[in-house]
Amino acid sequence: MGLTFKHILTAVTLTVASSAALAAEHVIEMKNSGDDGAMVFEPGFLKAEPGDTVKFVLADQAHNSVSVEVPEGAEGWQGGMNEEITVTLDEEGVYVFNCTPHAALNMAGVIQVGEAVNYDSAKAAVDKLGSAAATNKDRLAGYFEQVQQ
Repeated sequence: MGLTFKHILTAVTLTVASSAALAAEHVIEMKNSGDDGAMVFEPGFLKAEPGDTVKFVLADQAHNSVSVEVPEGAEGWQGGMNEEITVTLDEEGVYVFNCTPHAALNMAGVIQVGEAVNYDSAKAAVDKLGSAAATNKDRLAGYFEQVQQ
């Protein structure tokens, strides 16, 4: 029995639909106070898979989420002040992000998607953010320690 265009189209459609159905949506809250202290993303470390989405949810006012380091080929993001933002993480690697107005308080986080292909550049970004912070200097480094190589 030969495959018709209709059979091939159906198979491709089902494959694409099942891949989309497997993608997860994660939520990271932007908070004034949380388990890890003041001015924090919760969770501060997230493990995700390629194709997953992350929704940054405003739990308290005066926050945003901005990418600081992303893997090669990945798109960065810049959320507006007091706005939720959803990003799709298609590329494997380590994503480092922070809250612009609270960068001095080291309000930042880490997302690992699949393999940590940009481990060294992500670590450099974490070190730079930590050294520039006035408080919570080690919090982001603690999140980064959870990255699996």
